[in-house]
Amino acid sequence: MLEIERKFLVSNLQACLEMATASFAIFQGYLSVDPERTVRLRIQNTHAFLTIKGASSADGTTRVEWEKSISLDEANTLSPLCLPGGIQKTRYHVPFNKFLFEVDVFEAALSGLALAEIELQSADQKIELPDWIGKEVTGDKRYYNSQLTQYGMPN
Repeated sequence: MLEIERKFLVSNLQACLEMATASFAIFQGYLSVDPERTVRLRIQNTHAFLTIKGASSADGTTRVEWEKSISLDEANTLSPLCLPGGIQKTRYHVPFNKFLFEVDVFEAALSGLALAEIELQSADQKIELPDWIGKEVTGDKRYYNSQLTQYGMPN
């Protein structure tokens, strides 16, 4: 499956979260952070997923993504194999016009970072951005979750 998305910093978190319709806690750990093929373990409330992502396109909008639901027992077995620097965050669903933004508010060492992602049908799809959206960071590898686990908060 092809994942097409754009990513932005959140400039006004309070205004953003006032529009949220759902939220859930997420733990993410990485089994591989090779840019050609990242392998991620995600535990989201009572659900767990194993995800493999390929290399991003030159503009950072598109890459192959494969995801499989796994049991919590399987996730707990894999968790100790994850590289150091797992991510704790809360994800919010924030609808705007006909789009759904997924807004991640990071915790612990990444506290203060909030990113909004929007999945698109095509890389050139036109979207209107809400007022609480800040700088676009699509394609900026420093904001890839796999990079955040290794290098922390971007400068």
